[in-house]
Amino acid sequence: MPWTTSDKVMDVRRRYAAVDVLVETLDGWRRHITGRNASVLAFFTFLSIFPLMLAATTILGFVLEDNEDLQQRIIDGALNDIPVIGQQLAADPASLEGNIWALIIGLGGALWSASRAFVGLQGALDDTWEVSVDHRASMPVQRGRALVGMLILGGAQVGSIAITTVVRALDLPAGADLLLVVATLVVHVAAIAAMYRYLTSADPDWGDVWPGAIIAGAVYSLLQQIGVWLVDVIQNNASDTYGNFAIVLGLITWMSIIAIATLMSAEFNAALVRHREGSLDRIVPPDKRAAQQTVTEANSDGGGAPGSESAGAQPGTASSTWRI
Repeated sequence: MPWTTSDKVMDVRRRYAAVDVLVETLDGWRRHITGRNASVLAFFTFLSIFPLMLAATTILGFVLEDNEDLQQRIIDGALNDIPVIGQQLAADPASLEGNIWALIIGLGGALWSASRAFVGLQGALDDTWEVSVDHRASMPVQRGRALVGMLILGGAQVGSIAITTVVRALDLPAGADLLLVVATLVVHVAAIAAMYRYLTSADPDWGDVWPGAIIAGAVYSLLQQIGVWLVDVIQNNASDTYGNFAIVLGLITWMSIIAIATLMSAEFNAALVRHREGSLDRIVPPDKRAAQQTVTEANSDGGGAPGSESAGAQPGTASSTWRI
């Protein structure tokens, strides 16, 4: 019996709603093997960074070839928003050069790895809402949703850099930094909520996804603020022998935290729905759900021990998450 269903924990859960939601979130993380999903999501996101950087710098090279002032403003925005990539651009502004072959290779590599990251994210969200394997989207639909996800995230990142560029160009008073943080937070929350809403075969309402999106967006915005510092710490503490690998370690650490926050926040959304309604039936009809019973549902219907799986359950619904 997991600790989440022990008598003492269950007694506290019945008395305190916040504890019940927190424990249900952690129990969902355990049951859905979300930690593994987060690791693989971070891996494919990491693979997409370098070709994406190649494509982005090439496009900027074409667009900003004769505008050094705007180049510098965009570099400053990237330095503030994207650790490592912004630092690289700041160290070598000449890298902003247009090259058609670099653009083709960069876009191809970014699309290949990013599409797999977003297909995996869809599977992880389906696991969170406990959609049965037979009722998940077909692979062509998943690829289409992956493209939508890339457009959402890419648009949010471009919007974030654009906001940073505009605010710094206006030379606003000291309080403008707070305005910048709030504006980028709103962009991130909206993008994450849209991904939670549309990148799953379940049918959550906007009200079901906002709480987790706010948490994940806040974590992402915080990481943007400390990301450069985090990478610098890792690089500065690396030995000369392994210094070349420090940047890789820094990026993986940064992306792992983002992946964990994203999927943990999705579990939080599902836990809130279970707490309020006793089940996920409104989000996923019973005939489309994996045969798995949660702690909350077991208590509400009186069926068996809390946290036990029903007969014929499909443990580990995450098994179908990753397709290469």
